[in-house]
Amino acid sequence: MKSWQWGDTTAASTDADLLADHLEPLGVRLRCYPVASAAAPMLAPAQLDASGQEQLLGALDSVFQELQRERGYQERDLVVLYPEHPLLAELDAKFCRVHIHEDEEVRYIVDGEGVFGFVLPDARQIEVTVDAGDYIDIPAGVEHWFRLNAQQRIKAVRYFSARGGWLPVYQERAMQEFPRP
Repeated sequence: MKSWQWGDTTAASTDADLLADHLEPLGVRLRCYPVASAAAPMLAPAQLDASGQEQLLGALDSVFQELQRERGYQERDLVVLYPEHPLLAELDAKFCRVHIHEDEEVRYIVDGEGVFGFVLPDARQIEVTVDAGDYIDIPAGVEHWFRLNAQQRIKAVRYFSARGGWLPVYQERAMQEFPRP
């Protein structure tokens, strides 16, 4: 986790303990899993074909196996976004709205970075920048959003106990404006 910020300030913080305190009422879990060195050859290219994606997922098997034992995940896939992706603007716009899911949303960032935003119980909003090695688990029903940052590049493994629960259910709440580097 690189940094986090409130919507009403331009100040950013890297205090992981304070962030954990703010996210605890939501049940959001953040962890760090160093990206296996075996994955390095698949991280350099911006895009990966199906074979490269399978190789990358294979290089990250130890994390999947641990999460299967601990959390019961049954499936995983890989999201690969980069500036030249033909649907980049559409995908970014789809998830950059306040929404919830009927199942937990789990991502392990293995390359690049992105930003998750959350609505806290007191209605304040916070954004968290995640990057390689960050694992985030967002419980069902938590109001959140995701957006790419200026890099517009991310590779993230998604873990599923059930695929149907990941459809976004958009909320009426407006997002605060956050400074964008």
